[in-house]
Amino acid sequence: MVEAGLLLAFGLLSSHLESQRWLFDPATVLLLCFTMGLQNAIITKIFRAEIRTTHVTGLVTDIGIELGRLLSWNRSRSPIGGSEVRADRRKLWLLSSLVGLLFIGGVVGALGFRHVGFVSTVPLAFVLVILAAVPVLDDLRKRA
Repeated sequence: MVEAGLLLAFGLLSSHLESQRWLFDPATVLLLCFTMGLQNAIITKIFRAEIRTTHVTGLVTDIGIELGRLLSWNRSRSPIGGSEVRADRRKLWLLSSLVGLLFIGGVVGALGFRHVGFVSTVPLAFVLVILAAVPVLDDLRKRA
């Protein structure tokens, strides 16, 4: 919900702050960096520190590792006594999906910003609110 609120604030306030460049640039950078860090922390917690999504290079590296494991040839007798190499196909699919969705989001975001401006982030903030509402309601029910 915090991430949705920050994204909503960015979308609604940024167009008004654009005339105040001395405040706009640093505030925008701080807000977006904090939001990315928050999103990274949430994904890290959900996936138990196995996946981080703000750095695409890490995702692509992990895809390469899993592809290497997938294509690895396992001999029945290893001279160094190693174990059989197995790819985690589920993780490979997840990582590939994340990279693909980040690419699509980047293209859609660039087009949205070009044609609509900062307010193009407002619908995304509402989607985040809807997605976050279910776990928040579950937590509230558990406390009651």
